[in-house]
Amino acid sequence: MALYVYKFGGTSVGSVERIKAVAEKVKNAHALGDQIVVVLSAMSGETNRLIALAKEMQAQPTEREMDVLISTGEQVTVALLSMALHELGCEACSYTGGQVKILTDSSHTKARIRKIDDSRIHAHLNQGKVVVVAGFQGVDEHDNITTLGRGGSDTTAVALAAALKADECHIYTDVDGVYTTDPRVEPKARRLERITFEEMLEMASLGSKVLQIRSVEFAGKYNVALRVLSSFTDGNGTLITYEESPMESALISGIAFNRDEAKLTITGVPDLPGVAFKILGPVADANIEVDMIIQNIADDATTDFTFTVHRNDYHRAKAILAQTCDELGARKVTGDDSIVKVSIVGVGMRSHAGIASTMFKTLASEGINIRMISTSEIKISVVVDEKYLELAVRALHAAFNLDQGGTLAQP
Repeated sequence: MALYVYKFGGTSVGSVERIKAVAEKVKNAHALGDQIVVVLSAMSGETNRLIALAKEMQAQPTEREMDVLISTGEQVTVALLSMALHELGCEACSYTGGQVKILTDSSHTKARIRKIDDSRIHAHLNQGKVVVVAGFQGVDEHDNITTLGRGGSDTTAVALAAALKADECHIYTDVDGVYTTDPRVEPKARRLERITFEEMLEMASLGSKVLQIRSVEFAGKYNVALRVLSSFTDGNGTLITYEESPMESALISGIAFNRDEAKLTITGVPDLPGVAFKILGPVADANIEVDMIIQNIADDATTDFTFTVHRNDYHRAKAILAQTCDELGARKVTGDDSIVKVSIVGVGMRSHAGIASTMFKTLASEGINIRMISTSEIKISVVVDEKYLELAVRALHAAFNLDQGGTLAQP
């Protein structure tokens, strides 16, 4: 007998009809003899509706009360799915995160899971019941309701799978797996049969929206096998695991991109110890996250310092940098919020030379100028002008043969 945790997102439970369809899928799996725990998000659009209501009451809603409010969306879906399962003759029981109990810290609206009491779930599973758990939520040590942040239902599902020692955790979405890149940009994008945790973590951090990054981190830490599947079509989806296929030597697994980038440069900064901290310290104090960083030293004992931030933080960061420019006696501050980041990801980079040169040659042949470069063991990221995004993705997809598997011939 296998134990599976199924997670269904907001679009999968966006209407009564879709909840009934989920119930059919769960009942059929349960009928095979497997133990099933289901984690649900709120119905699509419901969390936004609740947030809007809160803001009609308070311009800056109290975080504790906000958690009480927005956690109700998942309570609706777990109750409705349990009703639908009962209607199909399948015994089920629903629980909020607090009833399970999923214990978190006290960071309202962005809590982190500390511990899960799995005894109640195991008791019901052993009675042959389907257990339906509200995602996205838990309680702190004082029994205050907490929520895990946007996309937190993925994290709930993975955490439950780890606690229950589930065979696999299935994340049902509106796509049928993880693709080599976004099919809306490159129609030749191919669904991956499997991908490693490392690759998926890089893809998620670099702009892929299939899985919440915290859930991937959690799955990797506790070695929970994840499978991404479609709620609407049958198929095997994509398995995310530590295991690499010994039969393949894939150079690149996928191409990720992020449109929400902006670049800032401060020029003519005196090249002295601690200057990087003096530039980035005030930015960090404003809770602005910095991504890529480049520093160029000039012959006149000055440096040009360039970094990227989220596009929403561009104007705030630029204002902070302008003040820093005056304090340091630097020449000027320039910026550009019409850039994007394109990244290639693959564990094959560890054992194959020439990946970077192929990437740079491909972009050059298309007349695409690289503005910044960042690398790690299994990824290379470049910043280019926004107008070249789709051209860059399609050219790189072809250059690394991703529509055909992106593999090298075996010796």
